[in-house]
Amino acid sequence: MLIDQCPAQHFELSCLPASWHNYPQKIVPGIKRKVEAARKAGKTPLVVYGDCGTGGALDTYLQTAGVERIEGPHCYEIYLGKTDFEAEMDQALGTFFLTDYMVRHFERIIMKGMWLRQHPQLRDTYFAHYTRVLYIAQSEDAALQAKARAAAEALGLAYEYRYTGFGDFASFVMHRSAPEMSGRNRRANPRS
Repeated sequence: MLIDQCPAQHFELSCLPASWHNYPQKIVPGIKRKVEAARKAGKTPLVVYGDCGTGGALDTYLQTAGVERIEGPHCYEIYLGKTDFEAEMDQALGTFFLTDYMVRHFERIIMKGMWLRQHPQLRDTYFAHYTRVLYIAQSEDAALQAKARAAAEALGLAYEYRYTGFGDFASFVMHRSAPEMSGRNRRANPRS
């Protein structure tokens, strides 16, 4: 886990529900509550969350609140890094990304959440312009790789795998755990 890579005295983890990626209107109010709670507890909040569909509303709030956030529109770019993400898009614009979380919950999020189990004919409509599944893995787990491969097959797409670890998330957090932070406690609000 990302938080396990950080000195415990510097960071405290506070998450938003991962399902909010499907309801981006909940993200800014949720982050606002986390920021207010951190400040009330005497902590300095640090947001480790992409824009994730808020259309810039997250950055507008954070700028007003004076809170730092990792750069990037979504976790896919943050995991891969901007340069590698752009290269992947240049290679295959029709890419459906999977993360460890999405692979673990593929049945619930994609197959049931998008009604593909109830209406299998929707697959070809939803994924008509996709050419591949790219599993950007945070862990090296053979069981998750097998599930990701099966997910690609279920979607009728080619499968590719890239191990990224936590990508830019890790460097962003680790740079904020430098010795000069001693005595300061930060609260990280990462992507789930």
